[in-house]
Amino acid sequence: MSKKIVFTVTNDLVYDQRMQKISRSMVGAGYTVQLIGRQRKASPPLSNEPYQQTRLTCFFNKGKLFYLEYNLRLFIYLLFTKFDAACAIDLDTIIPIYYAGKIKGAKLAYDAHEYFTEVPEVIRRPSVQKVWKWVERTYVPKFNLIYTVSPTLATMFAAQYHKPVEVIMNVPVNGIQMTDNGTQTLVSRPSSLAPYLLYQGALNEGRGLEHLIEAMQQINCKLLLAGEGDLSAQLRAQVKQLKLEDKVEFLGYIKPEHLKQITAQAYIGINLLENKGLSYYYSLSNKFFDYIHASVPQVCIGFPEYKTLNDTYNVAVLTQSCAVNEIKQAVERLLTDNDLYLSLQKNCEVCSRKLNWQVEEKKLIRLYGQLFG
Repeated sequence: MSKKIVFTVTNDLVYDQRMQKISRSMVGAGYTVQLIGRQRKASPPLSNEPYQQTRLTCFFNKGKLFYLEYNLRLFIYLLFTKFDAACAIDLDTIIPIYYAGKIKGAKLAYDAHEYFTEVPEVIRRPSVQKVWKWVERTYVPKFNLIYTVSPTLATMFAAQYHKPVEVIMNVPVNGIQMTDNGTQTLVSRPSSLAPYLLYQGALNEGRGLEHLIEAMQQINCKLLLAGEGDLSAQLRAQVKQLKLEDKVEFLGYIKPEHLKQITAQAYIGINLLENKGLSYYYSLSNKFFDYIHASVPQVCIGFPEYKTLNDTYNVAVLTQSCAVNEIKQAVERLLTDNDLYLSLQKNCEVCSRKLNWQVEEKKLIRLYGQLFG
């Protein structure tokens, strides 16, 4: 009988590309997989997947009461669920995973998608940060397997936890088409579409979105924002105030398969961050790689992980900050310098052959093989 792995998150599973890839890969490697999240009022129906999907319903949907309720419901659910290993995704599900796993004698894994105690929403509330740091310090070192999304975070966590920390980057499946002679073809963009900028991801604090929208006053191009978040209402109000309704479009939540099509047709990707905590400063986001795999040159913040990869592959125009003038100049370089644009586009193809999920999943499968070995 195959080993069963349970993965736990606090989202509704529909838009979590990383967990979808991980779950599919582990099923492909012969494991039984269950992905557990939560049901929200506006959650779309689940898609058919080769792994089991479970969504827990909570009375509270945000704040401390949500975390308390969800963790309690998750713990009770896990007590009545059979599994051989359980993986907590970030700190917000780690406590029920730890205690349920210990009761059942299961292997414990921790997947840090970010530096949880260093995100802006936590940093600005010292008492909350203190609690999460206690959770991190108390539970993470007790786990059998720990992995995260970037080399710098892995090094920092290893020093902090005094345990090995592996890297599983949040990269897409390499799906670029090959020609008969073995060369790759550029992504085709319908000529009927006007060029547009694309930001995909959460509309949250520290993403430089307010500055990007302000810069759109001076940029002769359309901007699409794919996602929602804490700043959704504020950003929509800003667009209305600046009378940019014809230039800035909010797409809302987009399912991964549709988002890939929108990304492939974009002219420039946007990946901006402000230095509001170590989580952002040492991030290596999925959007950075999504743009690369769609052969879309991007305007990207020059934080360490992005600079390191861009020094190697040259796929982006980097900015030193989210200053409006810097954003404008970077975008205009890509809109006006065709040679630069084509060069970055070709470099994206080279990079996608090296950094893709087909490579990362082999490491992931090896790690779980060692966990059960």
